[in-house]
Amino acid sequence: MEIEKDALIIDELIELLESGNIRPGGKLPSENKLAEQYRVPRYTVRNALNHLEERGLIESVQGKGRFLKPGPARIRIPLNGRTSFTEKIEELGHSLETTVVSCEPSDNGEAARVLAASRDDTVWRIGRLRVVDGEPIAIHYSHVLESRFPEIGDDGPGIRSMFEYYRERGYGDFGSGEALLSVVFPSSREQELLRCSRLVPLLALESSCLDGRSGDTLEYTRILYRSDTFKYDISDTQE
Repeated sequence: MEIEKDALIIDELIELLESGNIRPGGKLPSENKLAEQYRVPRYTVRNALNHLEERGLIESVQGKGRFLKPGPARIRIPLNGRTSFTEKIEELGHSLETTVVSCEPSDNGEAARVLAASRDDTVWRIGRLRVVDGEPIAIHYSHVLESRFPEIGDDGPGIRSMFEYYRERGYGDFGSGEALLSVVFPSSREQELLRCSRLVPLLALESSCLDGRSGDTLEYTRILYRSDTFKYDISDTQE
């Protein structure tokens, strides 16, 4: 019963926060007031508030109480593979910083399947952190074949835009394959990079970039987006 009360308080507080009745920076009711309202012990209320704090929705200020945490502006991103993430963000007028956080051989079976890797081929994974307007928003994991890009191991740490890398190697007409969207939770490393707690859900977008001329798959991509930082435009009207 107490666990049910916990969940009820969490759900109703989330509705209150999302309703706009409490603006970013606004103060939440005190533990005592909430305990009286829900007719539960203070520790039940405290557990619910701690859960919301772990999810990044509220913050505590010593001696003052808990407040609705200002969230990052949601960025609308077109869901297609015809232009790079860098180009999309620049077109929207946002500042973008990209940092390569990993460059290593990968044992991702799905990447090997999508890329049609042979048994002797090596799949490389390039991980890049995307920081938009000073806020870490996403981690891009790009998987490519060493047989197609023999110098990827050396070049990887310096790649900021995969599309630009492909263009420098003669590719210029890009298409996109099937796109799959799912919800995951961040690993400890991803929490550190994205500056979020373990309870902040991430949207995982799996897709592929195709060479428009040959139809060959150049890249298998897995992008992890903080779910509180963007909106996806799923229409196919934007090239």
